Amino acid sequence: MKVVILCGGQGTRMREETEYRPKPLVDVGGRPILWHIMKTYAHHGFRDFVLCLGYRGNMIKEYFLNYEAMNNDFTIALGRMHQVAYHGAHQEQDFRVTLADTGQETMTGGRVHRAQRYIEDDTFMVTYGDGVADVDIGKVLAYHKSHGRIATVTTVRPVSRFGMLAVSDEGKVESFAEKPLIDGWISAGYFVFNRAFFDYLGGDECIMEREPMERLAKDSQIMAYRHEGCFFAMDTYREYKQLNDLWAAGQAPWKVWP
Repeated sequence: MKVVILCGGQGTRMREETEYRPKPLVDVGGRPILWHIMKTYAHHGFRDFVLCLGYRGNMIKEYFLNYEAMNNDFTIALGRMHQVAYHGAHQEQDFRVTLADTGQETMTGGRVHRAQRYIEDDTFMVTYGDGVADVDIGKVLAYHKSHGRIATVTTVRPVSRFGMLAVSDEGKVESFAEKPLIDGWISAGYFVFNRAFFDYLGGDECIMEREPMERLAKDSQIMAYRHEGCFFAMDTYREYKQLNDLWAAGQAPWKVWP
């Protein structure tokens, strides 16, 4: 089953890291966040990826073209008999990665639509190239198959960035909660779709999270898988620092692989 990862955005809210590289290649613990996302899927048995490239997509191509050399010892024979022999084996031996140019300015729905040519099965998955979670992908897929609709979106309860206070009319603080969970649910990505989803997508200007999702909801064709574990979106430099601090401390809850 194909896993489509959206890798084309410009990451304008964290220019400190994305001025010269695409956000999926921003490092968390010495590895691109894209690698962390792929390792999560691979841990649950899904190793066939389609990467939708856009902004500085050539750098993502170069990363995978050089992956063997950068992750193995090797012996190289120079000259006419040019050969490279790799020693050892990294854990990504069975990954299959399709790198698809989907346009510099294409929106998310347009990128998925352009990737259609690489998706053969009736069911496929989609996620973003900048968010990590300890989602059990197998359970998400099983839930999707159980309800029979076109789409499943993984949802999480957001955490407030601020302490929440209950204050009486007289100004007395009756309770204080540091960064509590907020009522309600937000999308964490980690979608599962049937091929019928392509009928909801338009051209390059189609934003997946707007009209297509709104139409799916109106048609009662989308269900929410409620994830109670961790989810971290790397949208800002502050969040980039947080992810790296968690990794450095050995407290990265999204690391579900050995």
